[in-house]
Amino acid sequence: MLIGTGEPAALAKGAPTMERLDIDAATLPGARVLQVLCEIDSASRCELLPPALHPTLPPAVSWLVYDCPDTPWGPTRLAQTRIQCRSGTRPRGLLVSAICNNPVAGRALAEGWGYRWEPGEIDFRRGYDEVRSVVHSGGEIALEIGLREPSPLDPGDIQFVAGMHPVHTPRGFRLLQCDPTHAEAAAERGLPLVESFEAEAWGDSRIEPVYPVSAAYCTADITLPTLRYLCKPDELAFTGTEKI
Repeated sequence: MLIGTGEPAALAKGAPTMERLDIDAATLPGARVLQVLCEIDSASRCELLPPALHPTLPPAVSWLVYDCPDTPWGPTRLAQTRIQCRSGTRPRGLLVSAICNNPVAGRALAEGWGYRWEPGEIDFRRGYDEVRSVVHSGGEIALEIGLREPSPLDPGDIQFVAGMHPVHTPRGFRLLQCDPTHAEAAAERGLPLVESFEAEAWGDSRIEPVYPVSAAYCTADITLPTLRYLCKPDELAFTGTEKI
């Protein structure tokens, strides 16, 4: 069984601080969501994860972009880079970092759900022949992904795995399980497009995409959940999981 070999102390650098864990759920209605999955170079597959998590075979990165016209903090776009993994037997996505175009929302997401984020600009376009998102950080393109030749998909066929967010909590440094629900109204799949990815802009230069795997798009009401579980980063989920 493969186990992550990354240093938890490295994940702790730049991780957000959560003063409380009893946050109320929040709903983001009418969001547009783009998810692209891509295999990554296997050389660093274990180093990208802490000992609490297991790498997937093949190793993969997922990009998840939200375009939310209505949130408690105003219109918000959020782009996430996550390493696909498992916590025990459950599929998860370790949040590397996120980019958000709304600083008020970014701070709320960090304080309430442990999203590590940086400010940036996010373009999200839906056309008849493709969906495309371009993410800018520091004036440069950090990510450009998309979906070509969309075709209808049963909304229930899209899988959004829960995130594992490195955070500083009142209990110490932990991985926070964040599992938003997506009530999809319509969905499509298509050919994945990965035009550009600047790994350093997301905080980990070891991530090297090699082969696009899948792309899906949907409209959905997203609910950011009340929090349920923490995980010690240096201990397997079977023994290191804590209820909130």
